[in-house]
Amino acid sequence: MKNLTLVILSVSVVLIATLYPFNFSFTDTFSLQYIIASFDNSSSFVDFVNNILLFIPLGFSCTAILQRKSINFFLKLLIVASISTGLSLLVETLQIFLSSRTPTPADIINNTIGGIVGIICFYLWHSKSFIYILECIENGKFGNSIKQIKLFFIGYLFISFLISILWQSTTTLNNWSLNHPLMLGNENTGDRPWYGYISKIQLSDRAFSRSEISQLLDIKSILDNTKQSLLADYKLTDKKGYQDLTGQMPELLPQGNSSNISDIRDDKGVILSPSYWLKTRVPPTLLNKRIRETSELTVLTTVATADTNQTGPARIITLSRSTLNRNFTLGQQKTNLNLRIRTSITGENAAHIELKVPNIFADTNIHNIIITYSKATIQVYVDKLQNYYYFNLLELIPREQKIIYYGLTFTPLGFYLGFLSILAKKRLIFNRLLLLIAILLPSLLLETMLVIHSGKSFSLENLIIGALFTGVTMLMLKLRASKLFKQQV
Repeated sequence: MKNLTLVILSVSVVLIATLYPFNFSFTDTFSLQYIIASFDNSSSFVDFVNNILLFIPLGFSCTAILQRKSINFFLKLLIVASISTGLSLLVETLQIFLSSRTPTPADIINNTIGGIVGIICFYLWHSKSFIYILECIENGKFGNSIKQIKLFFIGYLFISFLISILWQSTTTLNNWSLNHPLMLGNENTGDRPWYGYISKIQLSDRAFSRSEISQLLDIKSILDNTKQSLLADYKLTDKKGYQDLTGQMPELLPQGNSSNISDIRDDKGVILSPSYWLKTRVPPTLLNKRIRETSELTVLTTVATADTNQTGPARIITLSRSTLNRNFTLGQQKTNLNLRIRTSITGENAAHIELKVPNIFADTNIHNIIITYSKATIQVYVDKLQNYYYFNLLELIPREQKIIYYGLTFTPLGFYLGFLSILAKKRLIFNRLLLLIAILLPSLLLETMLVIHSGKSFSLENLIIGALFTGVTMLMLKLRASKLFKQQV
C-alpha cells in the first residue's frame, strides 16, 4: 500500500509539473499533421536535467512494487521503461493543447531515462538487491579475469569520450524552432517595444571571418563574397516596402497602430516605436532551418536608438514566438546592447546566459553592429574592428548551474568506476591505477575537448569539480558495499 501511494504521488507530481495550470484549449484544425507540426521543438540542457529528475521517483516506486513479484531484472526494466514512456507520451500530447507548453520528442526520451535511473537508485538503496549485485560481481567470472576488467575499463573510457561529445552539442543551434517570425522593434506579443531607427538588417548562416568583417566595417557595404552567403537582406530606407533583396525571405509588414510610414528618415532608416514595428508575413522557415543546420550565424545591422533609457530589454531584432520562447534577440537594456542566442545550455528563451555589451546606446548616434556565432563563441563588433567584444557560452555558465550539470555528468561515471574498482579488488596494482588516473581522466578529457572544440580557456575549477563528483561517488559506493558486507558477516 505504501509503495502504491508513492506511485500515485509520483504520477501526480509529473502531471502537475508538466500540465499546470491545465488551461487546455482545443482547435478546430486538429489533425495528424497538426500533431506532427506541434512536436517540432527541441529541449534545452536544463529541460534535459529536469525531465530526468522528474521521472526518477516514478521509476523508483514502480520498481518497489515489482520487487515483490518473481520476475527478473530485465523484465522489470522493460515494464518501468514502458510506464515512463507511456506517461511521458500522454503528457507531451496533452501539451499540444496548452499555450504555455511546447511538446518535445526529446522529453519523452529523457523521461524514460529518468524512469530507468529510478530503477538503478532503487537497487542501490535496497540492501538485499545491492548485496546481490555485489556478490555477482565478486564471485562471478568477471572478478577473476584481467581481460574482462580491461574491457570494462575501456568501456569507462568510451563513456567518458561519449559524454565529452554530448557536451560539445550543447552549444549548437540545432534546437532553433522553424516557426519563429522575424520582428523589428517589438516582441511578437507586442509588449517589448523599442523606439529607434533601423536602416538595414542582413543575416547569414555562417560566421564571417575577422578579415571579412574588417572590410565590411571599412567599406560600409556588403561585399560580393559575403553577399552570396546572405539568407536575408532588408534595406529599410525604401518607402515602397520592406522586401528581402535576396528573394528568399518573406516581406516585413507594418504592425501596430500607425497607418503610414511618413516618418522614415533617409539617413537613419525606418523609425520604430510602440505604435509601429515590423514583422515577417510568415516565419522565415528557411533562415531558421539553415542556421539550425550550420550552427553558425552572422547578423549585420545599422541602428540608432531614440531613447537611451529603454528597458525590457526593448526588442530591436528578434526571431521569437513570445517573451518566453526565442531563437535570437538583439535588444536594448538602458545603454547596454542585450543579446540572446538559443542553445541547449541557454534554454528555449535563451535567458539562462544573457550577454551584455556596455554603453552601445549611451548616445543616439547611428551604429553599425556585426554579430557572429560559431562553436559557443560570440563576437560583437561596433562601428570599427577595434570595438570588439568576445564571449564564450561555456565560460559564462553560472556556477550553481555548472555544479548541477557536472553532477549529472560525472556522478554516473563515479558509480561505474565504483563497481569497476570492486571488480578489480583482487588486482591491487590495477585498482591503484584506477584511483590515480581514472578519477581525473573523464574530467580532463572533457575539459581538453571543449577547449579544442570551442576555443574556451582551460579551467582548473571545472577539472576539480568533475574529478570530485567522480571520486566522491566512487568512494561512497565502496563504503556502502564495505558496510553491507560487514553486516552480513
